Amino acid sequence: MSGRRAFLKNSLLPVGAICLPAILAARSPLPDPADKYEHDLPSSPGVSPLSLKLRTITRNTTWTLVNEIKVQFKTFHCQGMVKRGNDFWVSSVEMSPAKGSDQKPIRAGHLFKIDGNGKLLADIAIGEGAMYHPSGIDFDGHHIWIAAAEYRPDSQSIIYRFDPGQLQPEEVFRWQDHVGGVARNPDSNTLHGITWGSRRFYAWKLDKKEQLRAPYPLPADLAIINPAFYIDYQDNQYLGGQEMLYTGLTTYKTPQGTRFSLGGLEIIDLDKRLPVHQVPIQLWSPVSGAPMTQNPSFFELTAEHKIRAYFMPDDDDSIIYVYEV
Repeated sequence: MSGRRAFLKNSLLPVGAICLPAILAARSPLPDPADKYEHDLPSSPGVSPLSLKLRTITRNTTWTLVNEIKVQFKTFHCQGMVKRGNDFWVSSVEMSPAKGSDQKPIRAGHLFKIDGNGKLLADIAIGEGAMYHPSGIDFDGHHIWIAAAEYRPDSQSIIYRFDPGQLQPEEVFRWQDHVGGVARNPDSNTLHGITWGSRRFYAWKLDKKEQLRAPYPLPADLAIINPAFYIDYQDNQYLGGQEMLYTGLTTYKTPQGTRFSLGGLEIIDLDKRLPVHQVPIQLWSPVSGAPMTQNPSFFELTAEHKIRAYFMPDDDDSIIYVYEV
C-alpha cells in the first residue's frame, strides 16, 4: 500500500501530511475512538426488526424475484442506494471517454433521483476536481450522507450531507483517505465510514449541528482495521441498535486461473467493529453475470414482515431487481 500525497493547500482539514499505512502498522491495534465519548452517548437501543430478520438469512435461503424496474437512462457505474417512499436515490461515477480530439474525458460524480418506474427525476453533481468518485450512501431520516473521493486507495475525500428537499449537497468536512461508504448513526450522532476495499473503519463524532467535532482528529487516531475479508463493502445502511449493514463482493481466482465473484452481506456491531452475521448472497445478474451486490443495494421490511431487497448490479443499462425473502 503506497503512501499518500499531502493535502491540497487550504482545501482540506489541517491534519498535516502523513503516511497513514505506516502509522497504522506502528500503532495497531488502535484504541476505540468511541471510548473518549462514552460518557455522553445514549444507551444502545435494542436490535432492530430488520436486523433480526436479516440474521435468519443463510446460504440455503430462497430469494424470490418479485419485480424488475428498468432504469430509463444511462446510469454509469452506480455505487450506493437508498429508497424513500417510491423513489430511489442512487450515487454513481461517470467516466466517459473524450468524444473528439479537442475534448477531455468526463470524470464526474452523480446523485440520481429515480422514480418507481425507472424515470430520472433529478441529477445532482457530487464531488470536486479529482474527487469525483461517490460512495455508498445512507439516509438518516433528515439527510442523505455521501462522500466523494479520488478514484484510488489512500487518497482524499469530501464528506457531504444532502437534504432531499433542497437538491443541494452541503460539504461537512474533508478527510485524508478514500472514503468508500458513509452513513450516520443518529442514535449516537456518529458518522461511520469505510475505506477503499473496506480495510479500515472510521467513526467521526459530530456536534449538535452535525459538524465534525473539534479538535479535528488525525486519520490514524480513528482508523480501525477491519478483521473481515471475504467481501469488500460497496454500500452501507444503518439498521439501528448500533449495527450497520454492509453489502459487497470479492472476486476470487482458482489455481487454474479462472475467476469467480461472490457477493454477500455483513451486519457489523459498530461498538466492537466486528461482524455479528455474515452470509453470501448467491444471486447474479441475468444480464452480465455480476453478483447482485456488486453495486448498490437497499433492504426493508414489508407489511407481511418479509425482507425486501433492491439490487442494481449492472452499469449503464441498469435494472433494479426486487427480491423478497
